[in-house]
Amino acid sequence: MDQDADSIIALYQRHGLAWESDRQAGQRRRPDMEGAWLDRFLALAPPGPMLDLGCGGGRPMAAYLVDRGRAVTGVDTAPALLDLARARMPAQDWRLADMRGLGLDRRYAGILAWNSFFHLTADDQSALFTVFQRHALPGAALMFTSGPRHGVVLGSYAGEPLYHASLDPAEYRALLDGHGFDVVAFRAEDPDCGGHTVWLARGR
Repeated sequence: MDQDADSIIALYQRHGLAWESDRQAGQRRRPDMEGAWLDRFLALAPPGPMLDLGCGGGRPMAAYLVDRGRAVTGVDTAPALLDLARARMPAQDWRLADMRGLGLDRRYAGILAWNSFFHLTADDQSALFTVFQRHALPGAALMFTSGPRHGVVLGSYAGEPLYHASLDPAEYRALLDGHGFDVVAFRAEDPDCGGHTVWLARGR
């Protein structure tokens, strides 16, 4: 199944604009779905800029942060989605890059990987905690979504496999601890947030 993970970038490059349209339609149905978690994330983060890994077109996540006065650096691998983000929020910093192995030579008050991190293989997810650590200011907030349990789930989009993977929650806790983050909140399949499994942590 790892070959399906390798195809994720190309899938979003081909179908990113259609996915964005579907995402915005869902947002109109539940406009405040992520708001409670984003508010907790903002309250936890010290002053400073935010890093959005897998930012897509910038809505709703980056836009929520910008609307509340935070500068955002957004990273994505789909040029068409980054073009949307730039058009919507031209004052922010949008980067075409793969989050794996990312090195921006800058640290952030908050790091967000919402509905992006879980497209990576288990090995790539484990390695990404080094990326989180090297981009985090002291006391930074980190929030990401995962699966609720260890395993791989293949969905589909536009008739193509859509890869999702998850470690066991105990593995995420160990990785967070080993990379200098303390878990502040964890909720598996949060019914108030569309069934997302959400992690919120704070850097030491």
